[in-house]
Amino acid sequence: MPEMPDSIDDTSPVTAAMVIIGNEILSGRTQDANLAYAATRLNDFGIQMREVRVIPDVEATIIATVNELRQKFHYVFTTGGIGPTHDDITAESIAKAFKVPIAIDPMARALLKEHYGADNLTEARLRMARVPEGAVLIDNPLSRAPGFQIGNVLVMAGVPVVMKSMIDSVAPRLIGGNPVLSRTVTALVRESDIAIGLENIQSKYDTVEIGSYPFFKKNMVGANLVLRGTDAALLEQVVGDLKSLIRDLGAEPLDETPA
Repeated sequence: MPEMPDSIDDTSPVTAAMVIIGNEILSGRTQDANLAYAATRLNDFGIQMREVRVIPDVEATIIATVNELRQKFHYVFTTGGIGPTHDDITAESIAKAFKVPIAIDPMARALLKEHYGADNLTEARLRMARVPEGAVLIDNPLSRAPGFQIGNVLVMAGVPVVMKSMIDSVAPRLIGGNPVLSRTVTALVRESDIAIGLENIQSKYDTVEIGSYPFFKKNMVGANLVLRGTDAALLEQVVGDLKSLIRDLGAEPLDETPA
């Protein structure tokens, strides 16, 4: 199991997984809008998203998935299932995953009381104040119902605007590593023509991830070569090698994708 980071280590990446919880996502009724923002925002803090799972609102599945992923990654982020209705079972499932009791958190209750008013703090709304023992609240400046962190698991809302506010509030307290940088070189050649040379460059620079993404548009055939790594100087070296490869094939490399 990766240890929870307590300092920045320039040599080892800090990794994360995301668990998207909700029957509505799996049915196609709702499209997830949280992953792209979470992955981008976390990378700003040097935390690399390495795996994503989409799972149903099933207690046993939530428990098994969270327990598996929290052993493999430094952080696990969950979205969905912490609202006021009967099918919002994430908080209770996380408590069972950690084998701790769950109860109304006094601070969470106070936040909800302030937001709704004492007369409107119904039993249903109080469900959003249930937090596993030992968890720390994650601020929700919009609707006030908080998320929470227990161990290396961070539990957040599924509503995109609320999730974004939660991840923005918690991200500065997380410990990350070096952010992943990216460069894109566009080659107006067939992907099959560049494949062998690209493989040789990847073998030469094994700490840089090189992806090839072909496109066909406006009578142009080519591939966007996307480089990802934490060393800016090394990325520039790879860019130089890629441009030389493209020129050897009789084309002029572009730094941006043609419109």
